[in-house]
Amino acid sequence: NSAIQAGKWHQGAGMKAFYDILIVGAGHAGAQAAIALRQKKFEGSIGLVGNEKYPPYERPPLSKEYLAGDKPFERILLRPESFWPEREIDLLTGNRVSKIDPVAKKVTLTSDDEIGYGKLIWATGGSPRMLDCPGSQARNIHAVRSRADVDKIMAALPSVDKAVVVGGGYIGLEAAAVLTKLGKQVTIVESLDRVLSRVAGEPLSRFYEAEHRRQGVTIELEASVSGFETNDEGIATAVTLADGRTLAADMFVVGIGIIPETGPLVAAGAATGNGVDVDSHCRTSLDDIYAIGDCAAHSNAFADGAMIRLESVQNANDQAKVAALDIIGEEAEYDSVPWFWSNQYDLKLQTVGLSAGHDSHVVRGDPDSRSFSVIYYRDGKVVALDCVNATKDYVQGRKAVVEGLNLDKNELVDTDIPIKEVGVR
Repeated sequence: NSAIQAGKWHQGAGMKAFYDILIVGAGHAGAQAAIALRQKKFEGSIGLVGNEKYPPYERPPLSKEYLAGDKPFERILLRPESFWPEREIDLLTGNRVSKIDPVAKKVTLTSDDEIGYGKLIWATGGSPRMLDCPGSQARNIHAVRSRADVDKIMAALPSVDKAVVVGGGYIGLEAAAVLTKLGKQVTIVESLDRVLSRVAGEPLSRFYEAEHRRQGVTIELEASVSGFETNDEGIATAVTLADGRTLAADMFVVGIGIIPETGPLVAAGAATGNGVDVDSHCRTSLDDIYAIGDCAAHSNAFADGAMIRLESVQNANDQAKVAALDIIGEEAEYDSVPWFWSNQYDLKLQTVGLSAGHDSHVVRGDPDSRSFSVIYYRDGKVVALDCVNATKDYVQGRKAVVEGLNLDKNELVDTDIPIKEVGVR
């Protein structure tokens, strides 16, 4: 649709003064909450507030197929443009909530418009964590969080030869892979001693480091950014590292995580820590206010009950369904097994469970074959699998994570034995 492509799409229904369900945040979580309510035959009014000017769209392709130019924006829309008005879901695009009054049950937008609500679902996700150092405001330093972020990167690419990616997590690695495929000379700068150190074990980290280097990417480990050199036009020309070295580049991409967007909830008195705290029904400490998705901290059984935030589509969708069911009075609790994926070059990584806190691991298969799995244990139980081009391992290993099985490690390393046939100790 040319209107969407031009960024001129808008919801024609107008803004009501009150919604039975007001959802703040039009990403995966917020959109899925609205969809789930209608699927469950909820007939009340639904308003979906989004700070972008577009209908809800998928986020994961931003650093993959969309940045690579393999998928136009229309193909990453969560639902066709006509879906929302057909189901009487008002998309209040281009709006941001600045204040919540939980007693009067109303929100104030940055436009000073006020909207009352019966129940409120907070699904705002987070804003990109950016560097705070000299030169970090230069206009060729980019995040990868929204369509606008990636559109800026794409617009600048024709004049880019060298790019520096700050952050060796999944977003940084995916962006580096795409930029490399597009013919750019890429350097990854990671402050810790390996990439993916917060989310994966060393075998996976070393495999991806080797793969990126094989593709021509330079990786600087234990390298902290101290600032950027800029020219008279306010454009960064080099990044300066803590050890004094400078890396010249035409473009800089920062992928170092997000800051949960919870300001109005905090100001309204909600219990918060790393995000806004929710119970197993996705309820916050404030009456009739739920929180879901990247900004919601919940007790997770797959993290030994720790309060964590999960930045994943799986978590967003599953929490959205739990909140919707709770709102309509059906029993539902969030207990989903976490899963994630990452596409880099021709490698498909599928992860199930949470490897943080593991005390041992097993490598199944040969990383040199570019098809293998890392299976993580804690206290003798399988807690997670990272599967690279090994979909069967991922599918069959899910049960071991859900049930906390102690799979026989000697059998597990034998790839001739399917995981579903590995003995339990």
